[in-house]
Amino acid sequence: MDAELFPRERAEVAPGAVHVPDWLTGERQRELLAACREWARPPAGLRTVRTPGGGTMTARQVCLGLHWYPYGYARTAVDGDRAPVKPFPPWLDDLGRRAVADALGPQAVPAAPYDIALINFYDGDARMGMHRDSDERDDAPVVSLSLGDACVFRFGNTGNRSKPYTDVALRSGDLFVFGGPSRLAHHGVPRVHPGTGPRWLGLSGRLNITVRVSGG
Repeated sequence: MDAELFPRERAEVAPGAVHVPDWLTGERQRELLAACREWARPPAGLRTVRTPGGGTMTARQVCLGLHWYPYGYARTAVDGDRAPVKPFPPWLDDLGRRAVADALGPQAVPAAPYDIALINFYDGDARMGMHRDSDERDDAPVVSLSLGDACVFRFGNTGNRSKPYTDVALRSGDLFVFGGPSRLAHHGVPRVHPGTGPRWLGLSGRLNITVRVSGG
């Protein structure tokens, strides 16, 4: 996947939901990967998320700004080592705002700064069930960045977890933004394709960085 005959085109998957292939440069991907590796270290590092019903998420997670747990936010890793959550860096707000402007236009850039991030790590067997990002108090667009292995990203509707939905192939460096009428659409990752990430990145697995406005 390092080279293709035809470049991939940006696409509006649903109203307010846009996929921008190859948005991150190679250098920016390396910088983000290095940052993710630092964020994943304890304290308040990468953890397995347990659901209220006793199950576990197969994708592991680390948070910035505020700590997400099912189903709310806290200032400490309440379902982990209880350490204070790592700070959200201002440069990630800049990146998120630029992403929204590029995908949806400058009018969609939120007035409030981006201040929380959820970073999910997927190995080859990890999945993410259909869900909505509904625990924030602000309806600013969600910014999603992909690093490493490609995946199937399933983007659905706001009413339920089933059809209609659209499957999108997300690869390393891709941007996906969803806001407006699609802000509360169900979405998930039914499949990761191991070994498909760019060799020069040096990442085995997939990282997904989602940036949000808490509204808190």
